[in-house]
Amino acid sequence: MSNLRKTEAPVSTVTLDKNKIDAPTDNIYEAISIVAKRATQINSEIKKELIEKLEEFATYTDSLEEIFENKEQIEVSKFYEKLPKPHAIAVEEWLNDKIYYRNTEKEA
Repeated sequence: MSNLRKTEAPVSTVTLDKNKIDAPTDNIYEAISIVAKRATQINSEIKKELIEKLEEFATYTDSLEEIFENKEQIEVSKFYEKLPKPHAIAVEEWLNDKIYYRNTEKEA
């Protein structure tokens, strides 16, 4: 997920226009469901990427079987802590028409 640095999603809480959120589907519940599913995907991607980056810097000891954090791990963790929350990124993607969705019930 390389576009994390480029996201313009807010880090803090903002008020959104309900009409803009439900405009693509004409149903606020459907729109929120789509955004929630995307937020779950984003969260999984972020978690996977964070674990991979932290493991790059991990130092393992045979005697205690512990993983010691070093300065690089702390910096990586701080970067991810400062990112917008997955739901904020998903809402930003939704409002900018970056989420592909389809209703299979309507297609049938």
